[in-house]
Amino acid sequence: VQLVESGGGLAQPGGSLRLSCAASGFTFSGYGMRWYRQAPGKERELVAAITSNGVVTNYADSVKGRFTISRDNAKNTVYLQMNSLKPEDTAVYYCYVTLLGSWGQGTQVTVSS
Repeated sequence: VQLVESGGGLAQPGGSLRLSCAASGFTFSGYGMRWYRQAPGKERELVAAITSNGVVTNYADSVKGRFTISRDNAKNTVYLQMNSLKPEDTAVYYCYVTLLGSWGQGTQVTVSS
């Protein structure tokens, strides 16, 4: 199992970023996927989740209405569109495959003016 995140970087408050997580080594379309984040000195928290077919999504209250999780099973990729970014969104963002329990290496998102 391999998960490779990309798309992180520096954004201004109110800005947007789109994270991608490319998956390989397993049947991507058969598993739910999640995005987590971990800020310095804080525990890792669940940000968003999506079912294997992409029909059902769930979000943490702190990102609801601003972030959107989606997936393209033909490309073995899950996305996290992040809009209206806030400084408190600063963290390392990780993708995670349910049931298999595997993590990516993470991508840093920094929101600052």
